[in-house]
Amino acid sequence: MAGSAAAVAGDFYANPDDYLGRVQALQPGDTLHLGPGDYRDGLRLHDLVGRPDAPIRIVALSATDRPRFIAQRGRNTVSLSNVAYILIRDLDLEGRRVPVDAVKAEGTSRFAHHVTLEGLRIRGYDADQQNVAISTKCPAWGWVIRDNDIAGAGTGLYLGNSDGTAPFWNGVVERNSVRDTIGYNLQVKHQSARPDIGGPAVTIIRYNVFSKASGGSRGSAARPNVLVDAQPPAGPGSTDRFLVYGNFFYRNPTEALFQGEGNLALYNNILVNPDGDAVIIQPHHGRPADVEVVGNSVVARDVGILLHGGDPRRDQRIAGNAVFAGSPMKTGLDTRNNVVGPERDATEYFVRPFGEPDGLDLSPTASLVSKSRTIEWRDPPFADGRVDIARHPRSDRVAGALAHPSRDVLQRLGVESR
Repeated sequence: MAGSAAAVAGDFYANPDDYLGRVQALQPGDTLHLGPGDYRDGLRLHDLVGRPDAPIRIVALSATDRPRFIAQRGRNTVSLSNVAYILIRDLDLEGRRVPVDAVKAEGTSRFAHHVTLEGLRIRGYDADQQNVAISTKCPAWGWVIRDNDIAGAGTGLYLGNSDGTAPFWNGVVERNSVRDTIGYNLQVKHQSARPDIGGPAVTIIRYNVFSKASGGSRGSAARPNVLVDAQPPAGPGSTDRFLVYGNFFYRNPTEALFQGEGNLALYNNILVNPDGDAVIIQPHHGRPADVEVVGNSVVARDVGILLHGGDPRRDQRIAGNAVFAGSPMKTGLDTRNNVVGPERDATEYFVRPFGEPDGLDLSPTASLVSKSRTIEWRDPPFADGRVDIARHPRSDRVAGALAHPSRDVLQRLGVESR
């Protein structure tokens, strides 16, 4: 019944021949179901505003026979401007190395808030490092970026603007797979200021896979897998925080797996980098402020966890981590309440810490359980802080991301050998 309204009010159906007219006519509460086929005219969502109780939805008619949007020169494939309460689900976006972005909240937009991107498959937006799978270049808040599969982009997610304008805040980035990007898998830019909307906010980055095993830039263009920058130095947003937990970070031959500053908590993550550094927390556009690095499992050839340049008026804590690296800790803090050692000792404390992603098992061995009894640390007082990466209660005080054996945790995160 392509091109006609469904029997249920607010449900509409379209195909590649007639979808453009349907899109701009959408009203709060409407759902547009897109049939299979190749869509070559992009998805222009401008001046479409749903409501909290009645979002506008654009979804695949079939999650197994999905609509495929083909990139074209001169326009971003999904263009967002002055939108709110929009959901986009189960679309395939094919870049074919055309120099555009896959999804972009345009810099000419005044706002793009409460946007949900769910179940997108994004491929081939890698004509240049500047081409991005998901980009925001206007004030953007309340976003949910969930269950997306991104491979081969110039940059995976670039949220905010390089000059500190166009802030991104109060978002959730969860259960995505972002791999083999030229630049960042994910960067959330620093903020010079942000609107006073919603009070203090938390941006959550959880249960994602971030891998730069291949294809990354080298030299001055090299980038970490993930970088989160500082919140505004004063005023609205200055007490916002990043919660980065339950993620799997894998390989980066030229940069660290994670870099951060500002107010952040990094906990219950697995970070494996046989090529270089794991965690670097240092000044970038601001300074490390209130920082907690707690309960992570780290295996790295070079630096395990580095923290320097922190604001001495703020609190920084590193505890409960299991770190095996060339230089396990480089920080002026008291790090006695961690289990650390050289990279080669990882096999004594983790079941299988080396190899391809689908063969890794960072479950604790008896040695790690025993060694953990010699340290004391408290759980981070944040979301899921009392459970490990497999969401098991941390009743047993075992250092690292896994308090109990859980050999399939990476598979449940969607990790595959690629």
